[in-house]
Amino acid sequence: MDIILLKRVDNLGNLGDKVSVKAGYGRNFLIPTGRAAPATESNLKAFEERRATLEKEAAELLSTAEARKAKLDDLVVTIACKAGDEGRLFGSVGTADIAAAVTESGVELSKQEVRLPDGPFRIAGEYDVALHLLAEVDANLKLTIVPEA
Repeated sequence: MDIILLKRVDNLGNLGDKVSVKAGYGRNFLIPTGRAAPATESNLKAFEERRATLEKEAAELLSTAEARKAKLDDLVVTIACKAGDEGRLFGSVGTADIAAAVTESGVELSKQEVRLPDGPFRIAGEYDVALHLLAEVDANLKLTIVPEA
């Protein structure tokens, strides 16, 4: 299935690229989420007419993501959790907890932007957390989990 990308998609292409993908991926994910449109003649013409506005929107998203990255790279977030004597948490600290703590500190962050490849944290300590703000913008956050008194 040939599609036109309306947004940058990781490992696929940039705005305006005409790419070929499997039909299910295009029909069930890219087109419904607004990341792509079928590559028909009418869609190609409509895209060329809208290209300037789409590029402007993409540039605005990139600049806001870069501004958020600058704030997040300097940020140190502390989360207090109940823990046992050896530092093992009663429960865990996951993406929603991290996003809520960062938002509480003044920088907007959603749980989908937090990347925890090894799963939630279950031991108190200091961690580096990867944040995926935009397809081309990644940030790092310093997270400290302390046991509650």
